[in-house]
Amino acid sequence: MERFLTKIVMLMKKENLFAYQGGPIILAQVENEYGNVEWAYGISGELYVKWAASTAVALNTSVPWVMCSQEDAPDPIINACNGFYCDTFTPNSPSKPKMWTENYPGWFLSFGYAIPYRPVEDIAFSVARFFETGGTFQNYYMYFGGTNFGRTAGGPLVATSYDYDAPIDEYGFLRQPKWSHLRDLHKAIKSCERSLVTYDSTYISLGKNLEAHVYNGTSGCAAFLANIDHNSDANVSFNGNSYSLPSWSVSILPDCRSVIFNTAKVVSQTTPAASWHKHKVSIKHYLASSAWQWYKEQVGTSTMNSFTRQGLLEQINTTRDRSDYLWYTMSMNLDEELSQSETREVLFHIQSLGHAALLFVNKELAGFGYGNHDDASFSINKKITLNQGNNTLEILSMMVGLQNYGPWFDISGAGIYLVAIADFPSALGDLSSKEWTYQVGTEGEYLGLDKMDHANSSFWTSGNLLPTNQSLIWYKTSFIAPEGNGPLALNLSSMGKGEAWVNGQSIGRFWPAYLSPSTGCSENCDYRGPYDSNKCLKGCGEPAQTLYHVPRSWVYRGKNLLVLHEELGGDPSKITVFTRTGEVLCAHVSELDPSPVYSWKSSSTFDSFSPEVQLSCQRGWHIVSVSFASFGTPQGQCGKFSHGNCSSDVLTVVRKTCVGRESCSVIVSTDKLGDPCPGVVKSLAVEAFCSE
Repeated sequence: MERFLTKIVMLMKKENLFAYQGGPIILAQVENEYGNVEWAYGISGELYVKWAASTAVALNTSVPWVMCSQEDAPDPIINACNGFYCDTFTPNSPSKPKMWTENYPGWFLSFGYAIPYRPVEDIAFSVARFFETGGTFQNYYMYFGGTNFGRTAGGPLVATSYDYDAPIDEYGFLRQPKWSHLRDLHKAIKSCERSLVTYDSTYISLGKNLEAHVYNGTSGCAAFLANIDHNSDANVSFNGNSYSLPSWSVSILPDCRSVIFNTAKVVSQTTPAASWHKHKVSIKHYLASSAWQWYKEQVGTSTMNSFTRQGLLEQINTTRDRSDYLWYTMSMNLDEELSQSETREVLFHIQSLGHAALLFVNKELAGFGYGNHDDASFSINKKITLNQGNNTLEILSMMVGLQNYGPWFDISGAGIYLVAIADFPSALGDLSSKEWTYQVGTEGEYLGLDKMDHANSSFWTSGNLLPTNQSLIWYKTSFIAPEGNGPLALNLSSMGKGEAWVNGQSIGRFWPAYLSPSTGCSENCDYRGPYDSNKCLKGCGEPAQTLYHVPRSWVYRGKNLLVLHEELGGDPSKITVFTRTGEVLCAHVSELDPSPVYSWKSSSTFDSFSPEVQLSCQRGWHIVSVSFASFGTPQGQCGKFSHGNCSSDVLTVVRKTCVGRESCSVIVSTDKLGDPCPGVVKSLAVEAFCSE
């Protein structure tokens, strides 16, 4: 580790990247969340923390070092907070700043689980509370989601997508309203900067679960008003004025008078709730079944690549991560146990540390077992028929990501550790200690079927009847990528479990056959109250992931090679290729809504303002149409707006302002839009469409 740290720091110094060299690096980190597992190592853990700290400091970076989630971080290392909330976090020394190194805007995705998401109102609440209570530095994990291509996804059973419900999604698009609402939040916090960095805060109780933190001095005043109640909205009096505070929200007042942002009031643009591939913003291409070729793998080990050992081997130390697969094979001769031509039904019992396994008896598929992210271990209990004479037992054990968190994860095992015939005498029934033959990897991996230079190999079979729903089969076809520059995605919902390659590049593991539980989801999760990764879920009863990202940089203008290794059984003819060609934008803003867009007066107060509907396309796109615009009392939500009882025809005005532009803004006021119903609080709702 010392060599590794030194190597990284020296590389940074060589490129003049540290702040003292004029570079952008102002902070460095050693270790990550070790404090969560330190207990498991006893005194060795405590000594390691001290060693890691002193080793880092000795590298003389001239910037502060932090340890995340490390309460005993020794001076001068700064202990920082990771979590969904860090407002109550206190560093272990008064001389250390209050820092938040990981704020989770969502959670990672696992095969067999529903999709977690986090409402932006709660994220904004957590950030505002952090700065309200003296926070100095806050970082999102993740701000840009992404993809763990190949076999790089962690484990066990973490999905290929690492979208994380982040403000910028897996494909590089802004996730609305999360991105815009957090942008406006940080604009509001930035407007308080002068007071936040100059003065200490004063706490003021405004009632039960109601409070204010005020940063006040001779050169300015900023305040945060918070309602931390889970259910009840409130009206509070502060600084001689009355303010409305929704439950579980924070209002930001850069001049201690004007509310420019409330965490619970989302006035930024939104998009329809459904995934982009289900909307008119995408183009779908089917892959013709006649173009497919296939290769059926043999079951078990080959003489060339196998080896024999006594007993069952642990998988990770055997494969050394060269492959997800390890074959365990053996033969049993039952001449003495069974008379000639006799068969016997027996109960096979297999136990594995994880993550999945296929059981074959006499070359026929007999069972499949698998674990889950929280407990990768599993068992297979299957009644099978054995014949008189020789019988073959073959188990293909499959990894789905290496363990990447927790104490002793470096020695946590995988693979088969017990094989027994439950209704045989113990001497015959316990097969675990007998001689086994092993093979690392599958036949197709050794043949290199995923490689471009084997695309025209004689290994592949063609025919009019495409074999589907078969285990251990490779498929190959070519496709033309849809036109445009938008990201590509393969919909693999028709497949079972395996891995896919495009032009020789692995786009990751797929497992759509593993459905999430059918209950526990809510498309409209209440943001109020403490959040955890199981609070807000969607996609119950469905695969965790069906779309698989294919970077444009991996595809050609002509034909592209698609190869799949199917382990369980699927139908590749139903695979579709998507690209995103546009985006639906919506906004719904009241004439009373706060806005972080202000200008300072010389008196350190804010100018009067009118809220704005702000629409912004993805970079390089522009607004090509506006399908709905209503000023008055419009109803509904994005994709389902309707005119209310009070409505002014503003469609022409909005189209003139927005069509043809990458972004536009429309002031929400009767001066600009007319007054269809005097005395009624009005709002402007707009739906537009962006495209290349």
